[in-house]
Amino acid sequence: MKFSSKYSIFIFSVFLILVSFNSNSQVNYSVEALTGKGDLIFVGDENKLQSEVFDAFTKMQKAALKEGVSIQIVSAYRSFERQNKIWNRKYKAYVSEGIPPEKAIEKIVEYSTLPGTSRHHWGTDIDIVDGSKIQPTHVLTTVHYENEGVFSDLKKWMDKNARKFGFYLVYTNKNTRKGFKYEPWHYSYKKIAKPMLKQFRNIDFSSFMNSNNLEGFKFITPQFIKKYTKENILDINTQLK
Repeated sequence: MKFSSKYSIFIFSVFLILVSFNSNSQVNYSVEALTGKGDLIFVGDENKLQSEVFDAFTKMQKAALKEGVSIQIVSAYRSFERQNKIWNRKYKAYVSEGIPPEKAIEKIVEYSTLPGTSRHHWGTDIDIVDGSKIQPTHVLTTVHYENEGVFSDLKKWMDKNARKFGFYLVYTNKNTRKGFKYEPWHYSYKKIAKPMLKQFRNIDFSSFMNSNNLEGFKFITPQFIKKYTKENILDINTQLK
């Protein structure tokens, strides 16, 4: 069966429209996916990421290696349960030192999120080090990434190249930024993370905090949650909002 050239062009045009629609249509993420309770598909062994993020990271890793920088992930996807354990461990440690509950919570959210609110729940975010260097005791420490620190070459390479692969620093060192402290090791894959944040903002995440398994639950007031949302969740690199 033969087709006229006009008909062939029409079919091809429809195909392009469908491809464009599918590639640009927004994925609707479930509440479970956005809060680390499941419903996302990941790839990778120890450090899991969404497939597209994994592929982008692999390309970036190979490019950096050619220039002597060995990008290694120390933290990627993190489940709700895992984040809950981190929170409870830190809370108990601070309180055992005699720090009042409210102050303990303030110290936790300098670097750690409330379970259900971590960007690591999405499989889009990574904490990285340079695997070619001798690893210090506490790897994720700002001093290692600045000046002549052990990971300073990694940071310089990321500053120059990360955006080419779709990765952006989340918690910048901008003086006017509030919320979580500067994290020169934490990058996010913008193409997926940005729409996920947009959908996440519609969730009342306080409903995911259970007084039976979250230490300090009764001290997490509506006022605290409002402030935490504005500063810790939303006061990030403007490129990711």
